[in-house]
Amino acid sequence: MKIVGVAACVAGIAHTYIAREKLMKAAEKVGHEIHMETQGTIGTEHELTPEQIKEADIVVLAVDINIKGKDRFTGKKMIEVPTEVVIHSTMGLLNKMQGIVKK
Repeated sequence: MKIVGVAACVAGIAHTYIAREKLMKAAEKVGHEIHMETQGTIGTEHELTPEQIKEADIVVLAVDINIKGKDRFTGKKMIEVPTEVVIHSTMGLLNKMQGIVKK
């Protein structure tokens, strides 16, 4: 499964980066390709390319705030969850994403 996503929390400090790291590690561990952008206090990092978005099977938004550029994902299968869900139930989220992709 090819995954792209954005992580962003209210403070833009800890949960943004923890959510990104947990998703990246879990997805790669089970053989998925993943690219995650962060929108934190220091701005956008690891910005997704149009090609990465185009090739993605699903978009995951691990966000607690409104993010910039959400319209880039129009027409893609998408799941939006709070960063806490990613941090505490990463594998459950990945399983749910697989179910969405198979529909």
